[in-house]
Amino acid sequence: MQSRWSFKRRSTWALAAAPVLAMASLSIAAASPAAAHSAPSGTTARVIVPSTTKPNNLDCNGWSRKYKALNPSHRMLCVDPRGPLKYKKGWNSPAGGYNSHGRFIDNGHYVGHDEPSVKFISAAAHSGNTMTYFMKMPHDPAKHATNDGKVVDYAELSVAPWFGLPMCDPGSYPQNPCKPDSDSNIGANVPTAAGSAFMELQFYPPGFAPFADNISCSQTQWCAALTIDSAESLFNFVALNPNCPEPINFAYLQTNGKPTGPPGPQNATLATQTPNAHTLKINAGDVLKVSITDPAAGFTTRVTDLTSGQSGFMVASAGNGFLTTNYKTCAGTPFTFHAEYATAAQQNQVPWAALEGGVLMEQETGHSEVCRSLSHQDPIVSKSFRDGKVYDTCIGGSEGGKRAKGEGGCNAKGICLNPTTQGTTRPIACPSNNDNSGQLCEFADGQCFPQGNRITFINGHPVRENSPVNLCEAARFQNGDLDFDGLPYQKTSWPDGSPNVPTSIRYAGPFDQAGNPYPSIQFETDIAGSEFLCNVFTGSNCDAPPLSAKFYPFWTLTNKVGQGIGHLFPTHACIWNFGNVIPGVTTRAFGRDAQYGTPDIAVYGGTIISAVQNNPEVNPKINCLALTLPSASAKH
Repeated sequence: MQSRWSFKRRSTWALAAAPVLAMASLSIAAASPAAAHSAPSGTTARVIVPSTTKPNNLDCNGWSRKYKALNPSHRMLCVDPRGPLKYKKGWNSPAGGYNSHGRFIDNGHYVGHDEPSVKFISAAAHSGNTMTYFMKMPHDPAKHATNDGKVVDYAELSVAPWFGLPMCDPGSYPQNPCKPDSDSNIGANVPTAAGSAFMELQFYPPGFAPFADNISCSQTQWCAALTIDSAESLFNFVALNPNCPEPINFAYLQTNGKPTGPPGPQNATLATQTPNAHTLKINAGDVLKVSITDPAAGFTTRVTDLTSGQSGFMVASAGNGFLTTNYKTCAGTPFTFHAEYATAAQQNQVPWAALEGGVLMEQETGHSEVCRSLSHQDPIVSKSFRDGKVYDTCIGGSEGGKRAKGEGGCNAKGICLNPTTQGTTRPIACPSNNDNSGQLCEFADGQCFPQGNRITFINGHPVRENSPVNLCEAARFQNGDLDFDGLPYQKTSWPDGSPNVPTSIRYAGPFDQAGNPYPSIQFETDIAGSEFLCNVFTGSNCDAPPLSAKFYPFWTLTNKVGQGIGHLFPTHACIWNFGNVIPGVTTRAFGRDAQYGTPDIAVYGGTIISAVQNNPEVNPKINCLALTLPSASAKH
């Protein structure tokens, strides 16, 4: 039976604490890529059998039939899988229960969500495994965020901006060998594709701690984590293991390179997702250099804060506790991950993922409703972690008028009050009130956190936390705001120059190993897969913005003076922003929502993607100066 965060009358879930791993720091000096392996040289790989009584990360989406999840609502940070293909001669159709009109269903639950992205394309050597980005982190408004959505912090817009990349994993869909750092791997969704995992280097905004049941490492600072998601099935989701359909390796970027707890899906603990004194913390407005490399020691991500001078990194190695998963048994084996491809060719993708990536820059969104008040208390209780002030229903605020009541709660059988879904002009009633039905519905608004101070208990120790607003994340009973009435789908929420919304994250890059920008891009989003009215086989009603949504955020460029990333680039260089048009700042908006293109029904109609086009960041026709990788001595 699926375990959930619970009402007092529901089955409880547990968080198990464990000692932080004591691991030697690994050098991340650049080196030639090496073949992926399952254990450090000269050692015998040990099999790690997961416990059925302790929680773990064997199903990132939290719906495993057998294993309890460390944090079920962290499904909003998972990779969004596409669904099975229609039957074709010679290809097996999946067993019943996993095919919901072409979408991926995890044990009766739709788990897709909203990921607007830019995909970067290049044929340059090592462009598929070695790259550098630069970022300037946003500032939240000087005013306090409000429960009517008139003042908004960044955490209410995106729970995790991230950079993505395909990884070799022979233990992942479709269970074939994979040659690291090689374009000999097949990126298409065919039976002979290489075993492929999806890496996301995720950044978590401040304000809504603790991360153990929310989205922030601290109340005031950002942090980052290296995550790698796999899919445990044969081709076309045949023999998908319902106990570990999407395992995830997770580790914060650390100043000493040592994980806070076991990163592997089988043995992750509360310590894994609890920051410590060595977790890299990032201030608002800081300028960052983000380096992604693939030396022999293992795939490596490093963030250097050019403002504070601190640096954090993580190596996805067997020695650091990373594991690959056996799709038949869910057991783990120590594994050193490496990037899958040599170049960032358009076809070099993860075959089971909804997003067609690739080298990706993304904003995870669609997880925020603010509320006048909250109802249906649903505490999180275990021996290691307790948060009593958690709720399931948003009243007023994003839900409409002062008296408007949102979705939820749900009883022990999964029967929910007032579930809604997408209509043509406004939310409508869901066809089912059962959250196990696989319907694309918002069954409840939770988890919801009340404005103000509250006490949580971590390993028995009281910790004071504070929520800026009454916030609901729509991630406990489904994955996202599936009736599209939350803050991310409001025009006045995103960066637009107003002092009541945050500034945009500014991006430059990526730059390849030789220091050159990637020549081509595609805009894409997988929001359509989460639209109840979208037919992913025909593309009908698969739209951005979704029908009934008031707004959908988009990517822009600016070359205005004062809008750079520190002083790393020439005056008038073009810098990426995300959100809305900023008067006096935005240079190009690429048709706003139209930039995302059309549903890719040849692959998965739930993904809307543009044609391949020249990278506008380096297009002299629109007054974007040629960019090169800044030197080490460049001012920030």
